Amino acid sequence: MQTPTLFQIIAMAVCLTGGVAAFYARGKAVLPDPEAADYKKAKKKRRNLMLLGAVLLWVLSGLVMGLFMDGHAEKLTVSIMADRVDILGVSVSTSVLFSWIVIVLVLVLCVLARLFVIPKFTEAPKGLQAALETAVSSVDNFVEEKFFHKNDALSDYMFSLATLFIGSAFIELFGLRPPTADLVMTLSFALITFVMINYYGFKKKGFSGRIKSIAQPNAAILPIRVLTDIAIPVSLACRLFGNTLGGMIVMHLVYMALGAFSGGIPAVLGIYFSAFHPLIQVFIFVNLSLTFIGEAVE
Repeated sequence: MQTPTLFQIIAMAVCLTGGVAAFYARGKAVLPDPEAADYKKAKKKRRNLMLLGAVLLWVLSGLVMGLFMDGHAEKLTVSIMADRVDILGVSVSTSVLFSWIVIVLVLVLCVLARLFVIPKFTEAPKGLQAALETAVSSVDNFVEEKFFHKNDALSDYMFSLATLFIGSAFIELFGLRPPTADLVMTLSFALITFVMINYYGFKKKGFSGRIKSIAQPNAAILPIRVLTDIAIPVSLACRLFGNTLGGMIVMHLVYMALGAFSGGIPAVLGIYFSAFHPLIQVFIFVNLSLTFIGEAVE
């Protein structure tokens, strides 16, 4: 811990006093009746006092945290593959480890829901029951719309896949590298999609029908279609991996740029780069997977 200078002590005292005074003044400010002429002005004043107090306390936190930092610049290193850890003498990728953590947490939530929520289901859904039924029916309808045929358990797989990806995205909010930022992991799921595309294609059309559909409009196009189909898992894997890794790098750069003042702002940005943005990529991955499978059975 560094010894604070006189300037730092004065700055911390000013920020602490000003922040507390701003929040105290906001608490004392009474809003008039909403119909009153000065209502908007009073409301704006309260908002500005809260903003001022938050900014001053944020600066205070940065000054305090700066005393515990060594001042050395952190280097940004990016790896396509995730780190590996030793568990009972076995080298395991952190992507696999974090994926299993997400799976275990989801299983625990499922067991708790089965024991304490599902037995209380009623004819008129509300609360958690309504949320669960809406999620399941939405995925089922979405799969049926994209697949154009009977679901054939695709809804179960896509729902499980989306749950795993969403859980992986929220892992980054705790400062951990999400499994979807590992090219090997995203390529594995993309290869599953590639297998399912051909499985359902051969299942619905038969061997000759599948080959004929690939060779449309004539046999000369067959090599190009084969290369196009092979490129599908590569495209799916790289899209999900690149966007997740890009968001992770942006957040790391924000932490490096702000240094001791990284409290608060990265948390707000993390809601987008570590949660909302990956959720969009999950939707795209599932949507494209269903689209390609649907095209194979048309």
